[in-house]
Amino acid sequence: MPLIVWPNRYPNHPNDLGFPFPPLASDTVDMARSGRAEQDLLRLCHGGMDREGVRREVLRALRRLIPNDAAFLATADPETLLLTGAWPDEPLGTVTQLFLDNEFGRDDVNKFATLATAARPVASLDSTTRRDRPASERYREIMRPLGLGDELRSALIAGGQCWGYLCLHREDHELGFTAAEAATLARVSPHIAQALRNTMLLPGSPAADPALRPGVVLLADDLSTIAMTPEAEHLLSLLEPGQLPLPVAVYGVAAALRGLERHPAGPLPSTRVRTRAGPWLNLHASRLAGPPDAAHITVVAEPVEPRAAVPLMLSAHGLTAREAEVATLVLRGNPTRTISATLHISAHTVQDHLKAVFDKTGVRSRRDLVALLLSPPPP
Repeated sequence: MPLIVWPNRYPNHPNDLGFPFPPLASDTVDMARSGRAEQDLLRLCHGGMDREGVRREVLRALRRLIPNDAAFLATADPETLLLTGAWPDEPLGTVTQLFLDNEFGRDDVNKFATLATAARPVASLDSTTRRDRPASERYREIMRPLGLGDELRSALIAGGQCWGYLCLHREDHELGFTAAEAATLARVSPHIAQALRNTMLLPGSPAADPALRPGVVLLADDLSTIAMTPEAEHLLSLLEPGQLPLPVAVYGVAAALRGLERHPAGPLPSTRVRTRAGPWLNLHASRLAGPPDAAHITVVAEPVEPRAAVPLMLSAHGLTAREAEVATLVLRGNPTRTISATLHISAHTVQDHLKAVFDKTGVRSRRDLVALLLSPPPP
């Protein structure tokens, strides 16, 4: 009886027995094409694109490298690991809130925050569940109804910090992502992470507009909007629009609050989001006290003071921990001798670190560094 092999729906995919197909002349062509696709992707990642360019061009190039039927790209606050923005392909955009509830309030495999702290930040559903996809609630309740099967997830790590998340989906078919494709994603993910990190350094200022005032959004437990102050409406209008009524960062902190209530641990959820004009906002969620039918979720949006945004901006510039310490002390007006005594390093070492800070931030002096990170935006 002849061996029956599943159709090779994706390039270089193993057959149903897990063995690679015998090398053919066409395989060499496929490998060369794959190598070019990867180099094209890396060039895009380091091309200085804005966030929309990263979303559009990088995902397009990634689809040529790792064929997929839908992708989800998100940015994250590297300190809290909560979402600050999200760009889902269809049909994923119709179930974003279900994904958020699963991500922050349910026990499941390959959670983004788990991958962000794992030794290997890339994993597929099939590999983790040993091809038992229904073992995942996310697959049972969200993906299978959409006709989606295996997913390949990655936390986007650059400089030891997580700047976003990526998830690739394939239609619900027995063949999922291969180990080779997972290895490819692990190889290119740091470059995608750096592209996202670099978008934070595009023109704009981290300084807060003095005209901006904190605002409040009131949400029901199903995350529908009950009320919003005019200040909150204005602040949220400064963020990048998405497919949901409100920016995904609002739903992210609210979903994280509900998850925290199910499994109490840690502080109330918050995240920092950069506006399109440059200034940063802080979003944090809490439960409104009152009768059970009125205990709604409140999300407070408030401008971030310039100095509070400095650590995030220094991380975005790729500074090491020691370089960031030196830069922070410079921003406080400390001379080299004080920095040397505070950090217990020589004055020569301080100057070496400061030179590295200047190189990475693109400035030439302490005054320029202060102007870059603390000066108010031009009128």
